[in-house]
This record gives sequence, C-alpha cells and structure tokens, in this order.
Amino acid sequence: QVQLVESGGGLVQAGGSLRLSCAASGRTVSSVAMGWFRQAPGKEREFVAAISRSGSSTNYADSVKGRFTVSRDTAKNTLYLQMNSLKPEDTAVYYCAASSRVSPSERADFYAYWGQGTQVTVSS
Repeated sequence: QVQLVESGGGLVQAGGSLRLSCAASGRTVSSVAMGWFRQAPGKEREFVAAISRSGSSTNYADSVKGRFTVSRDTAKNTLYLQMNSLKPEDTAVYYCAASSRVSPSERADFYAYWGQGTQVTVSS
C-alpha cells in the first residue's frame, strides 16, 4: 500500500513557475514507478510526466516537454514536478500516482495508488 500526498499548487501568472511535491509513505519512491497526471474541468485526466522505478527513465507529454521536469528525492521519499513557463492551459488539478511495476506508463489505469490532487491555476 502506498499513500501519496501532493502539495505545492497555487495561483501563478503565465510564464511563472511552480514546484509540486508528492510525499510518499508505505513504500519507498525507489520501489515504485511514479507519474503525474492532471485534470482540467470538463476534461479527461491526462498524462503529464513519469519516472521509472530505477529513476533512470523519464517521459513527458508533448504539451509539457521542455517546460516540466519530473524528479525524486529518495532521502525525502518525495516525487517532484518542476513546472516552468506555465501557460493558462496548464490550469488543472494535478495528481501523483504510483505503480509497483518497473517501467512507467502514460495510462492512468496502470497506476494503483493516487494522491488527492493539488490545484494549479495559471492566469493570463
């Protein structure tokens, strides 16, 4: 069982930056593949970024590539999402997720464990 708690969301102007955190408990971040997803009002939950269980592999949605960076701190057992050059279309609730599998996935149903989400609002 993995418990995930996101934090770091908020209101930021377009072009600004935020760093989201996802504190894990019950399992170490190095024992699970982890991902970030987001869901805007009236839209489906979509993949943002993911990192493999080993930490050696990451992948990103095309819409955030070059602007967002996923990383983790094993000492703090925490996953991060650094978001730069934010755009109004990045506005959504952001969720972190974890899976016992080795490699990450862009599919939400791949992940068994989810946090409660943190709101990110980007004003124009």
